[in-house]
Amino acid sequence: MKKHQFQPDLPPPPNTVGVIGWLRSNLFNSPLNSVVTVVLAYLAIAGIWTIFDWAILKADWVGETRDACSREGACWVIITVRFEQFMFGFYPAEELWRPKLFYAMLAIFVALLAYEKTPKRAWIWTFFITIFPFLAAGLLYGGVMGLEVVDTHLWGGLLVTLVIAIVGIVVSLPIGVALALGRRSDMPIIRSLSTVYIEIWRGVPLITVLFMASVMLPLFLSEGSDTDKLVRALIGVVMFSSAYMAEVIRGGLQAISKGQYEAADALGLTYWKKMGLIILPQALKITIPSIVNTFIGLFKDTSLVLIIGMFDVLGIGQAANTDPEWLGFSTESYIFVALVFWVFCFSMSRYSIYLENKLHTGHKR
Repeated sequence: MKKHQFQPDLPPPPNTVGVIGWLRSNLFNSPLNSVVTVVLAYLAIAGIWTIFDWAILKADWVGETRDACSREGACWVIITVRFEQFMFGFYPAEELWRPKLFYAMLAIFVALLAYEKTPKRAWIWTFFITIFPFLAAGLLYGGVMGLEVVDTHLWGGLLVTLVIAIVGIVVSLPIGVALALGRRSDMPIIRSLSTVYIEIWRGVPLITVLFMASVMLPLFLSEGSDTDKLVRALIGVVMFSSAYMAEVIRGGLQAISKGQYEAADALGLTYWKKMGLIILPQALKITIPSIVNTFIGLFKDTSLVLIIGMFDVLGIGQAANTDPEWLGFSTESYIFVALVFWVFCFSMSRYSIYLENKLHTGHKR
């Protein structure tokens, strides 16, 4: 008797797999869906082509005045003419090498810290958060090593946006961690002070905080002392952001199972060793999306410093739109500013996804 042999499975029909299969099952699975798909695709292609034609094909790119914008498309000449203002504000032209050097050093540090195999990464990070801020402040402000003093009211554009965002991010994270630990502390005074701080600063908008830092903070200082406006804005942003960061970290601490705390106690670890070696690393890992989301929100909120007379990249764009020589080209300014914010926010988002995948220790399905 001949033994039965199973035949190999036949491949699925070509129209049920791949791109064609996905289109058939999701977009063209019924007559109505097919019609809707075709109509929406036409509208999307028409809209994209219109934007591309206006922004690229019919745009003006080179020139010195608005007279160079003679075509029907976008006038990017306003960006090229005012590019230095968008990047540096009203920084003196003869001293522009200083913020350019700052940008270069910042880019180098970010690249070294982002690259996983960089030698001595921990030492580079320590240098970046401890010594580099003072070097950058001396370079940009001056008054040391023979550098001319450039008052912060001349700073502007992307320079102010990055300074406020970097200081806010770097300083608010450790303060937020301390506040989160304080709110979960067993000591009533520490817990109460942390709770009051967090709830007060989370209960007021950032605009109010900036007004208070700019107007009310000098009232609490001794007579004759004057605090730089940028420093006051930095203090307000850090205090505001640290309260939100504390709640993000506290959520991560509460997500850690009780068994982790009990295991650390069973090993005889002190409170700080337990938190530093076991609890906080896990809490920070699971809260990466929320932490980065807070950082992105902080980066976008830097545009609010305009209300206290500081011109960040958005403020420079609005100032350019009020120039009588460039009236009518506000769309190009806002698109450029939006692109700048999107590049930085998208980069932070993608890096957070990279960290999540790298630190993932669970079992993916």
